[in-house]
Amino acid sequence: MTISYKWLSEYLPVNVPVSELSEILTSIGLEVESVEPTGNAHVFPEGLVSGKVLTCVPHPNADKLRLTTVDVGKDEPLSIVCGAPNVAVGQSVIVATIGTTLQPATGEPFKIKKSKIRGEESLGMLCAADEIGLSNDHEGLLLLPEETKPGTPLSDIIKDEDADIVLEIGLTPNRSDAMSHLGVARDVCAYLSHHRGEKLHPVSPYKTIKSKGASPVQVVIEDATACTRYSGVSIQGIKVGDSPEWLQKKLKAIGVNAINNIVDITNYILHATGQPLHAFDAEKISNNTIIVKKAKDKESFITLDNKKLELTANDLMICDAEKSLCIAGVYGGINSGVTNATTNLFLESACFTAENIRITSTYHQLRTDAATRFEKGSDFSITEKVLQYAASLITEIAGGMIIGDIVDVIPNQLEKKVITLEKKYLKTLSGVDYADADVQQILTDLGYHIISQSSSSWEIEVPFHKTFVQYAADIVQEVMRINGFDKVLIPPTLSLIPVTDDQHWKYTLREKTASTLIGSGFMEIFTNSIVNSKWFDESQAENQVRLMNSLSAELDILRPMMLQSGLQSIAYNLNRKNDNIRFFEFGKTYHNYNQNYNEQFHLALYLAGNAPSDWKHATEQYNYFMLKGHVTQLLKSLGLDVQFKSANRNDFKALNEIFVGKKKCGLVSEVHPTVLKQAGIKVPVFYAEINWSAIESLYQTDVTYKEISRFPSAERDLAIVVDLSVTYSEILNATKQSNLTKLENMELFDVFESEKLGPGKKSMAMKYIFSDDAKTLTDEEIDQMMWKLTETYTRNLNAEVRK
Repeated sequence: MTISYKWLSEYLPVNVPVSELSEILTSIGLEVESVEPTGNAHVFPEGLVSGKVLTCVPHPNADKLRLTTVDVGKDEPLSIVCGAPNVAVGQSVIVATIGTTLQPATGEPFKIKKSKIRGEESLGMLCAADEIGLSNDHEGLLLLPEETKPGTPLSDIIKDEDADIVLEIGLTPNRSDAMSHLGVARDVCAYLSHHRGEKLHPVSPYKTIKSKGASPVQVVIEDATACTRYSGVSIQGIKVGDSPEWLQKKLKAIGVNAINNIVDITNYILHATGQPLHAFDAEKISNNTIIVKKAKDKESFITLDNKKLELTANDLMICDAEKSLCIAGVYGGINSGVTNATTNLFLESACFTAENIRITSTYHQLRTDAATRFEKGSDFSITEKVLQYAASLITEIAGGMIIGDIVDVIPNQLEKKVITLEKKYLKTLSGVDYADADVQQILTDLGYHIISQSSSSWEIEVPFHKTFVQYAADIVQEVMRINGFDKVLIPPTLSLIPVTDDQHWKYTLREKTASTLIGSGFMEIFTNSIVNSKWFDESQAENQVRLMNSLSAELDILRPMMLQSGLQSIAYNLNRKNDNIRFFEFGKTYHNYNQNYNEQFHLALYLAGNAPSDWKHATEQYNYFMLKGHVTQLLKSLGLDVQFKSANRNDFKALNEIFVGKKKCGLVSEVHPTVLKQAGIKVPVFYAEINWSAIESLYQTDVTYKEISRFPSAERDLAIVVDLSVTYSEILNATKQSNLTKLENMELFDVFESEKLGPGKKSMAMKYIFSDDAKTLTDEEIDQMMWKLTETYTRNLNAEVRK
């Protein structure tokens, strides 16, 4: 939310410097994210003041320096060493006193400290224009008018009437009460009252109007649940035109464009008070009747900007006797808008139910300022008061006169919420032992009413503007933030009760896996689970989970695969010269099977670019087998025996499915070039997707350990000639069918292809390691096992042993 410092200051009964205001707002939960000057405004630190040079003599130890004494409005003048060529007695200069942090036009900020320069004490600094950030001029001191009173803050000297300072506040979603300048002023006054010990209240801008007689427009509320209050006033004889300069400047400061005096006033009131208004051309209201009711399902409606919408039965409408005029609290219609020819107005100030506005605004993707405030909850009590303020401004600026009384329809009088706050609960939750008087003052200053108090609790009536306050904990938060979160002391020791969680092993498994991958050179990424449906072809569209109200056309479905969101991250890195990619990510995929929604947890691995190289190892491009090896190593570290089976899919150039036993657990692949082209990637990408839920179901939490064999192992090599189509996975499976319990390990160390082997043949050489925990194996036993392997390969793979 954007706040104008000058505008906010109009509502504060005392002057609060920008730097102090920023600290106050952040401490009370309205975090200031930036402070930006507009026009020629500059945020000068408080330590920059005017001074009068009383004496100026040469420095005894430096030709280009001067010793000066400067009057800064204190009891004693300051001794300051100065190197500016234009310093002279009688000048009014800018003095940075000790402790002031300067932000120069170029370079880093620096703090003024008491120092000795060439042996002479210096208690401040005389400043040039560049040293205080005004310009790049460093020719000499920036001189002030001679009549400037010593000690005057620089912020009071250098002013621009058109300038302002804009504060960007990171407002949390629940704080609807602070979505206005008056709302922020109320919080600031409560803070100042509590910490300064004086009673301060925001300066009220509200004005009352005098009118008499019946309103020419009648209001009927048919849906009392969605509209809890509707106030309106008729104004005749107005002239639509440009707003006065002061109003345009206020809106411009917070980034709102001026349109015309009527629209500008409604925008001004909105940002001043937080209450949205809507102006109707009264001549377009049929039968002088306003009806608040729900729309008909599939009813057509044309907005002010000439867009056609199809309404639903959930949409609350403001109608006349014949037609719909606007979507209540969200958007105006073409049938009621104010134009340059408008002379008669009907001005609306209403209170609509937050849930109803939120549904309509989100469904139609109409994110207006009014809807943003209504959907967080608006103040039921101020509709008429704000309407009087707005009507008085309109007659003052646009002319005209108010006709009849304000019509104010309240179908059901709302009752304020009453909450019991136990004093013991306040201390338990906050950790602070507050004085009763402090609690009551804070709550009263924020608008709460203390109904009654006992030795153990308070009965507190919640004001209508505190729509987010529902529980006693919310009131505790109110007290804590005004008193200051920094006042909550952290105890030297914390007592925790151990909590047992039978699912904790799942998080431990995930952490173990992440540590293993990081140890192998991978980096973890986190990508958006909302992706673009255009990344997928029609065959993949059937089971997609589409968002009913996507925030953008590019992000409209929940990802059915991890691949595409990971490719976006890879493309981002490759475009910034981070060419060697080893990524992993834990995340979910989403599918819709006939309205049965399914979430699956996955681990995704990505390789792209080159493997790390050094003086001993040449640069080598990542390949499919490297990723396959990482997957094998990872699953083996989890105690799982992995197998691979070939498969085919259009989006992958090469593909192996991962099996643990008979359970399919994922895939290892090279991504197809057409998919990479769509993501803007020009290098091969290798991708593995592991169904982590399947891995969790197979993982054994109980690990059995055994001693390493005391007897030496034995190695044998074997080369076999097989068809080109035979894969190493098939050889592994055949090896397992031999049931050799003493075979500890095997690995492929050579693949050779040649016409000499025969057409369509290749040679594959493996190393075998045999071991026995009880004894040293004999050559005869090893030969017997090798013979059994040879027989299995010959029978199952039609292999020939290469001599």
